[in-house]
Amino acid sequence: MKVIVAMSGGVDSSVAAALLVEQGHDVIGLSMQLYDQRDGDTRFGGCCTLDDLHDARRTAGALGIPHYILNFEQQFERTVVANFVSEYTAGRTPLPCAHCNSDLKFSTLLDRAEGLGAGLVATGHYAQVTEEADGVRALRRGADPAKDQSYFLFSLTQAQLSAACFPVGPLTKAAVRERARHLGLAVADKPDSQEICFVPSGSYADFVERRAPDSRRAGAIVHEDGRTLGRHDGVHRFTVGQRKGLGVSAPAPLYVLALDAGTGTVTVGPRAALERTTLRASSVNWISGVPPNGWLEVATQVRYRHPAAPARVRALDDGRAEVRFLTAQSAVAPGQAAVFYDGDRVVGGGWIESDNASRILRAS
Repeated sequence: MKVIVAMSGGVDSSVAAALLVEQGHDVIGLSMQLYDQRDGDTRFGGCCTLDDLHDARRTAGALGIPHYILNFEQQFERTVVANFVSEYTAGRTPLPCAHCNSDLKFSTLLDRAEGLGAGLVATGHYAQVTEEADGVRALRRGADPAKDQSYFLFSLTQAQLSAACFPVGPLTKAAVRERARHLGLAVADKPDSQEICFVPSGSYADFVERRAPDSRRAGAIVHEDGRTLGRHDGVHRFTVGQRKGLGVSAPAPLYVLALDAGTGTVTVGPRAALERTTLRASSVNWISGVPPNGWLEVATQVRYRHPAAPARVRALDDGRAEVRFLTAQSAVAPGQAAVFYDGDRVVGGGWIESDNASRILRAS
């Protein structure tokens, strides 16, 4: 079968391509140029730099497969970067990797695959796709719990999953690197990319201000009891659950509880005030394509590195979902994803909405 592999230049996508070649597939490597690098600045991101594109091409050469570079600058700016900036200025915490995977990579690469006569699109994600008895495609966690990336793929549709392939999903990271060494790939020990790829400095606030100068708007830092504790230079500099860098002093640690971009208010309080037993999510994608009828027992994950917590979820009529946790959860940040699991299978997921009324202000 002819298969397209999205090659970022890292070890995971390189081994994914190698495994498919070993299986006898007709493999084509595609790499994405996501931003203008004509000025020679290769530090723009943690992946897809000029060096990464070179590594991808070198790996393709070693594997004996054709390799092409696609210019996705405009799509990346419109789909990922613009969303990142607008979310922060709206007082939400964005999740650009999820938008990049479903809204850019898979949607665009599936179109390219069809044009090239390829039946599958493969990536280096640590996730797995299985076909159930009824023919429905299931998205499952990767075999390596420390590297599982199914959280970022919750919005993939049945059409996308039917053409998706994750060759390294059944492997651990250590096994992937060992396979790369065995194959003599130059990227075998290449470090993993860190942070958001297009913010290499790690300063999200500075990046947002460069893209949206109006975001630097002063506001008040207010304790949940109504006291004004200080001032700030923009809600984009904060995220729900944040403790450090608040710019105010107090006898006990304070955490960001809520952000109001309209008034510029940052509300802070004790850690206990972060706890929530419910949330609502919008733009919910049910992996099977069919919303559940009534309440469903799941484990819900509200951040990439957070463990999934026992909960119940039900679909609402407007593409949203309601989640009720068995025990209170901290730092549920609007803009992040709430992903629902049944064991290792992704049931669905959506975008966490602002809903301060569901916070538990004090542990009882």
